[in-house]
Amino acid sequence: MTIRPIITAPDPRLKVRSETIAVVDDSVRQLLDDMYETMAAAPGIGLAAIQIGQPRSAIVVCLNAPEDEERRPYYLVNPEVVWRSDEEILHDEGCLSLPDQFAEVVRPAEVRVRYLDYEGEEQELHAAELLARCILHEMDHLQGVLFVDHISVIKRNIILRKLVKARRQQASA
Repeated sequence: MTIRPIITAPDPRLKVRSETIAVVDDSVRQLLDDMYETMAAAPGIGLAAIQIGQPRSAIVVCLNAPEDEERRPYYLVNPEVVWRSDEEILHDEGCLSLPDQFAEVVRPAEVRVRYLDYEGEEQELHAAELLARCILHEMDHLQGVLFVDHISVIKRNIILRKLVKARRQQASA
């Protein structure tokens, strides 16, 4: 397993739509393993393949802390929402690709998602609250959508300018 660099906004690669994965084979499992290691090292609770430069329809989500022995990651390949609740919740979101930036985003309180698991078996998962939010956030990445695309243009531009400024300061250091 390899920890890979995480792409940060406003990198145009984050706006690329991910491609469907035809079959879950050893190369896809290696990608999933690398995504999990990268996410855990960051540390984060979710990561989409595009965030490590792979425009493939795969996400990893794990809400447990890295030191938790009961850590249970979800590996979702080609995820699709098959149901979403009418109830919506406003909550702060952040992203490994937009470090140290947060904004309130409205998302459904619950979803049901169909996907292929780590072994390539079709599964369906009912997710609520933080798990639902995290899955939807990562699924947005697969479509080239960032959480800041759900907020006002003014707030989005402020966040993106902060990221550009931080990148410039890092480059000159």
